Amino acid sequence: MCAWLLLAGVLPLAAQASGNGAPPLRDYAIDVWTSREGLPHNSIRAIAQTGEGHLWFATWEGLVRYNGLEFSVFDRGTRPGLLDNGVGTLFIDGRGQLWLGDSRGNVGRFDPASNAWHWWPQQAPAPQVIIQGMQSDSQGRLWLLFEGHGLGYLGSDGKLVYPPQPADMPLAVSYMRLAVDARDRVWVGTFDGLVYRDPDGRFHRAPASFQLPPGLAWPYLAPDGALWIVAGDGLYRVEDGEAVLKHRVPGQGHLTALLQDRRGELWVGTENNGLFRIGRRGLERFPSNVSMPGGRIGSLFEDAEGSIWVGANAGLFRLRETLISNLTHRDGLSGDYSRSALEDRCGRLWVGSSTGLDVIKDGRVRPYPLPESNGRAPAVLSLAEDHDGHLWVGTYGDGVYRIDDAGLRHYDFSDELPAGNIRAITVDDAGTVWIGTQHGVVAMEARGPRLLRGDGVPTGLVTSLSSSRGALWVGTVDGVRVLRGAEVEKPALEALGGARTVFGFFRAGADMWISTDRGLYRYRDRQLARVGLEQGMPVDAVFQMVADHENNLWISSNRGLLRTDLAALNAVADGRQPRIAVEHFNEMDGMANSQGNGSSSPAALVRADGTLWVATAGGLATLDPTRLDAFRERTAPPPVIESVQVDGQPQAWQAAPLAVPGRSRVSVNYVGLSYLLSERIEYRTRLEGLDGDWIERGRQRNVEFIGLAPGDYTLHVSARHPGGRWSEREAQVRFHVAPLWWQRHDVQAVAAVLLVMLLLGLYRFGIQRYKRRNERLAGLVRERTHDLQQQAQRLLLANQEKSELLTRLRLRSDAFERQAHEDALTGLPNRRQFDESLARDLSRARRSGRLLSLVILDIDHFKRINDQHSHATGDAVLHEVGALLTDACRASDMPARLGGEEFAILLSDTPAAEAERACERIRQMFHARSEWGGVAGLRVTFSAGVAELGEDESASSLMQRADQALYQAKSAGRDRICLG
Repeated sequence: MCAWLLLAGVLPLAAQASGNGAPPLRDYAIDVWTSREGLPHNSIRAIAQTGEGHLWFATWEGLVRYNGLEFSVFDRGTRPGLLDNGVGTLFIDGRGQLWLGDSRGNVGRFDPASNAWHWWPQQAPAPQVIIQGMQSDSQGRLWLLFEGHGLGYLGSDGKLVYPPQPADMPLAVSYMRLAVDARDRVWVGTFDGLVYRDPDGRFHRAPASFQLPPGLAWPYLAPDGALWIVAGDGLYRVEDGEAVLKHRVPGQGHLTALLQDRRGELWVGTENNGLFRIGRRGLERFPSNVSMPGGRIGSLFEDAEGSIWVGANAGLFRLRETLISNLTHRDGLSGDYSRSALEDRCGRLWVGSSTGLDVIKDGRVRPYPLPESNGRAPAVLSLAEDHDGHLWVGTYGDGVYRIDDAGLRHYDFSDELPAGNIRAITVDDAGTVWIGTQHGVVAMEARGPRLLRGDGVPTGLVTSLSSSRGALWVGTVDGVRVLRGAEVEKPALEALGGARTVFGFFRAGADMWISTDRGLYRYRDRQLARVGLEQGMPVDAVFQMVADHENNLWISSNRGLLRTDLAALNAVADGRQPRIAVEHFNEMDGMANSQGNGSSSPAALVRADGTLWVATAGGLATLDPTRLDAFRERTAPPPVIESVQVDGQPQAWQAAPLAVPGRSRVSVNYVGLSYLLSERIEYRTRLEGLDGDWIERGRQRNVEFIGLAPGDYTLHVSARHPGGRWSEREAQVRFHVAPLWWQRHDVQAVAAVLLVMLLLGLYRFGIQRYKRRNERLAGLVRERTHDLQQQAQRLLLANQEKSELLTRLRLRSDAFERQAHEDALTGLPNRRQFDESLARDLSRARRSGRLLSLVILDIDHFKRINDQHSHATGDAVLHEVGALLTDACRASDMPARLGGEEFAILLSDTPAAEAERACERIRQMFHARSEWGGVAGLRVTFSAGVAELGEDESASSLMQRADQALYQAKSAGRDRICLG
């Protein structure tokens, strides 16, 4: 089968990112913020990150600080506040401090130590216009680009200098970019070419040798010190004093922002054509179905963790690399609702989905055509490869297909291949292919399909299969069966945790792990152990477990991927550990859809190259486990103190130590400054002066202390990503708790002397008083003892009466409960109990796809029995009918008396034909009985109607069909059974 060739019509599949290379743009997660999420304005003019880790955004309605979870806005109305709301540019100096220029020409620097701004207000001759750009030179001057008014600078002495501007330079049409190169030349972008200022103060146009096109041109200084020039549709890099054209990007419109990331790849923002990247994959754009804020891109920034932040006119968005990427319909899959995936011996990846079958080879995806049913491709639920390299395909309702070099063979439904879903296929060591159907297990033999029959062999829906060590493991909606030749074993899953539906199997040495709707079960030496929700699993239902090449165990579920290892699972299963440690991955980690798929197989696999692939409701999710450590061991988030409150009042905590009155409530809020999954950051604290060791706080971002003893304290805060290392840098806040007046040492010394004197006086007084009272108390004790004895006797009698009353009430309550749900004459469930059970079983049948049948039977000519033999005889007959139905029904069936001589039977997991046969057995039992109600020779028969629950049918409709069938049986002469 490996000789099979891909035909035309294939679509390219983007290569997976590996090593240190950047992933394709399609694999970046995109987060978007607008004014709806807390921004004061949607236009982001500049982005910066200060040394402690905060991100800052310049907008027309104030400056925004972001800690990964919340936006804090600084404007004219806040404290500390700004001189003007319009912020034009941001700059981080060599000490990591934040500078800003506003729309009125003011310059400010934020001091985090005092949480205050230091301002250099606009002064003539400097213009009162927006400052578009800031950069510093080697002499400590901060250069300022005033919109339409050229350059000025803030000197190292703190003086704002605005020299005369050259009239022959196009500074009146400046663009919002400037850069200072290693020679202290200040480069300024304009709409009429590039301009630079020499260190001696002279201005020049860009040299003609640069060969820049006319019009808009502006500079960009990359993190590696390289000077880039953006002009027209070209990106130039200055090398050895000349501008070298590196990239030409025609048709993109005006280029408005540029960023060189840590990998050396270029991100380019445009006026109205979005964002693109130039790197080792050439020019890349985001897929058309990716929605991002529109308008001009004015700022690009790479933060300390490598995420790309983009400021646009319509909002802020961030691009972050994720551990998990996806293969979806946009990559060529027939559909996104994937059900199964399998890698064959030739390295091809086969994908079954609700819309057909696809095959991936050499990075290309193509649909594999299966015969259409009702004008659509069959839904593929299961895949398997046999020993000859043939691919077996199980479908939702179109039978089984086999694909080999000769082509396609279809196995349609027959007596030996029952109709319905084919959710599982496996191949045993002998090469036999086993098919899991809706009505049991089928062996695909040379002469054709053979349905397994026999005691204990499953006859209902098969949800999973595995052949291992000579045994066939069969998962159903009613537990698991292990077939070893003629022996059928049913491990008691339901007795240990309540599992019923089995989704998958995983062999680990001598153990078999079973995935169910109640977690994982370990089968070892015919003994079961469970690891479920109560033992720390984050979900109940788990679908499939696979092991990668790094000894990780991956488990699919409806809420994402779970990762653990075999040693941890066994430790919990053995009882050596109370809870399992599990890493949880979902949409936050890149999954297009965290809903995995169960009752199909294989639902997850590890390919020969070590990558993990999981079928989800949003296509195939895939990850490379070798990248896991890099994501897990990211740099720990640096913690910072956000605020300190004493008795609910904000404090200037930066001034150390903070003075705290005694018996006050001290509240400290903190945050870890990471922008990758900020919601998952974990914290620990240690209050020096109280705690001997660190206290882990989980994701709690605040701590509170009440009633601390007087003394000096230092709160230490550390943070980490889940499973990562704790931050070496700690956030600290120091405070001193002052003593109350009564806690002062001099007051305590005087109080101690007075207390001793008081105690001596009290002692002498007490001795005398004790003697006098002792005699009085002796007589009082005797009197009270007598009274207490009499009261105790009365209480004993009252308690006995109460116990007897409670016993009578309990007996009466039990009787009322039985009367409410039990027919007093027959002992069967009454109509109320029957209606409740019918509603419950109908709901369960709809949910799990199980069968349900209803029988309504009526005693023939019962009035004649009452009239001819008395009502007492009739009651005796009804009682005996109830007893006979109880004995004749299975434990899972429910007989009930509906009223009068009318009875009903609910049969779970039973088709109508089988229910009819059960009624026929009961009818023969009636015929075999020669005495009823104590009357010899009395013959009692019944008529019955049988109905099987249809798709989306209500309880009343099911009852009505069974009644109609009963009426048909009576009309046909009674003593018979009819199907409805």
